[in-house]
Amino acid sequence: MSDEHRPDEQTPDEQVTDQPEPGEPRDEPTQPLAGWRPTGADPTSEAAPRDPVAQPEGRPYGAPGEDRPGMLDGPPPHRTPYGEPPAPQPQGGGGREAAAPTVPYPTQGPYPQQPDRAYFGPGPYPRPPYAGPTAVARRIPLWIWPAVACLALVVGILGGLAGGAIQDELSARPGTNDNGLNGVRTQTAAPLEVDNGSVAAVAQALLPSTVQIVAELDGQNNGATGSGFVLDREGHVVTNDHVVASAAEDDGPIVVIDHTGDRHEATVVGRSAVYDLAVLSVKGAGDLEPAALGASQVLRVGDPVIAFGAPLGLSQTVTSGIVSALNRPVTTGQSEDESSYINAVQTDAAINPGNSGGPLVNLAGEVVGVNSAIATNGGAPGEAGNIGVGFAIPIEQVRTTVDQILRTGEAEYPVIGAQVRTGGETDANGATITEVMPDTPAERAGLEKDDVITAVDDQPVSDGIALIVAIRTHLPGETVEMSVVRGGEERVVQVELDGKVG
Repeated sequence: MSDEHRPDEQTPDEQVTDQPEPGEPRDEPTQPLAGWRPTGADPTSEAAPRDPVAQPEGRPYGAPGEDRPGMLDGPPPHRTPYGEPPAPQPQGGGGREAAAPTVPYPTQGPYPQQPDRAYFGPGPYPRPPYAGPTAVARRIPLWIWPAVACLALVVGILGGLAGGAIQDELSARPGTNDNGLNGVRTQTAAPLEVDNGSVAAVAQALLPSTVQIVAELDGQNNGATGSGFVLDREGHVVTNDHVVASAAEDDGPIVVIDHTGDRHEATVVGRSAVYDLAVLSVKGAGDLEPAALGASQVLRVGDPVIAFGAPLGLSQTVTSGIVSALNRPVTTGQSEDESSYINAVQTDAAINPGNSGGPLVNLAGEVVGVNSAIATNGGAPGEAGNIGVGFAIPIEQVRTTVDQILRTGEAEYPVIGAQVRTGGETDANGATITEVMPDTPAERAGLEKDDVITAVDDQPVSDGIALIVAIRTHLPGETVEMSVVRGGEERVVQVELDGKVG
């Protein structure tokens, strides 16, 4: 006899004594009944084929043998459409056939519902494909939106500030800083006592701060030679514009040679052709000793001064002399566009080509001027030697121009917007105006063509060069008083100076 039970057989344990009344619907169990075992194939099918689902490999469903966890002997459970009760089982043996328990398909959890199927029997059940978590609508608090808007605004502002800072940093010229001279470490104390009276002591104190400059000139390396001095511990060096102008325009090489003979590459931070000054940034010059800056306004004619530089290419040269004159109007350059106008300190200390840009120093070891030009008695410009008439840019003008260059890489000079006669015969003792440009300080002040300016802030003006030099000792934006002669009558006008880069 086979181990399989026939549909019309029941064991005593499987018989149910609780019979429903006729016409009363029977309850369908949803969990397996205690002691229930499948008794055979679905009686509604003809052959009751075996279901391969969850059938162990190598052993047919219902085959006798060792028990396997989670499996029972017998044929697979019959199936009916989900939600419909199983077909009624035929009665036999005075009782009813035990219906196969129905295990409903799960309606919750991570698996999608399949209302058209139901699985019966002990399992395990094949799982349908995972369709992802079910989205749950949540109510967002109203305060979230203002918070998000404020956060976005803050992020935008910070991003703009950061971008602006980066752009400023990228666009700033190398070697500049926003605080100018106040942003660099200069030497504030004089190295010597004023009354030491020793040129040798001054030379020992200042030679480490003096450098020689070799630059490209008209495409020729080392074509220009000059001098300079160390301004601060950041490696800035001050020199004349005409020493490095050609190299700056052609992006040519500039080399700085310190007092030990070491050579350093240098770049131009900024320069002013009007004041004949330039600031260099020198690599590896941070260990050089800066020179102390003094004052030229306290100088008196006859005070001793010492000139440092590399005349004719002879580095570390020292010459001495006295102050020959103060506030001497001097122009340099070979054309009006290249000319610089200096309210110079005149000295008889020997100054030759190559001294340009070097410091003029008092007996306290303080820089009182920058050697810039010499007077000659003939010969080609720059070829004649010293005749005892040299000129230095006053240190006050050097401070102003260097501060502007360190801040922006450029320097401004004041203008009034009028042309003056700088050469030839004049009919009056003063500067004669030849043209007044429209919408300029000169026009707004009421100046006219042929007016003669005789003084600027009580400083006498003898000619056009003296007027230009007097104006350029001021700053753009300042207001000056000018004494003007027109038609034989003298008047005083207020002129607010404009500025121009150069």
